[in-house]
Amino acid sequence: MSTTNSLTVEELGSAAQRDRRKRILDATIALATQGGFDAVQMRAVAEQADVALGTLYRYFPSKIHLLVSALGREFERAETTLRDKPIPGDTASDRVIYVLRKTTRGLQGDPHLTEALTRAFMFADASVQSEIHTVGMLLTRMLTRAMHPEQEHTEVTEDDVAIARVIGDVWLSALVGWVTGRTSATETAAHMEKAVHLLLRD
Repeated sequence: MSTTNSLTVEELGSAAQRDRRKRILDATIALATQGGFDAVQMRAVAEQADVALGTLYRYFPSKIHLLVSALGREFERAETTLRDKPIPGDTASDRVIYVLRKTTRGLQGDPHLTEALTRAFMFADASVQSEIHTVGMLLTRMLTRAMHPEQEHTEVTEDDVAIARVIGDVWLSALVGWVTGRTSATETAAHMEKAVHLLLRD
């Protein structure tokens, strides 16, 4: 097992290990919500999660691994919520914009957490490739489902995946602009929606 990747839920054999991972991510999100990126320190996370510091490093090799994994869990929750009911909208653009708005509003409602998660994504290097991939796959899945809700149990096309990835990249870029104070929440939304309409053209 690689020591440079976070341990995934699938790699954790026991319920106790999965519970420990959940406590660690809960503590990470709680600290980030209170004070943003700088508030997430490995020792503070270990103390709040009630795990040894060495154990924390076995589960997550760095603060960036921790925060990107926490972003992945937030996306998992968003995906579960969206999966439970039809996505409103007459066109693919309408539905994709709905998903992005809902996810963005959830993040912008918690600015410290969003700042921490977005900065972690910005600072991530090749060692966090697996966690970044997980986040990207979750976002792509949410967007392709919004584009083609009738294809729930069929394969999406390569073009659909490519479009979803570009939309995801634009969305992250817009979030970075908001987090760094270069754009307002309104400008962030307008930037995203323009990109969706240009890419989907429906």
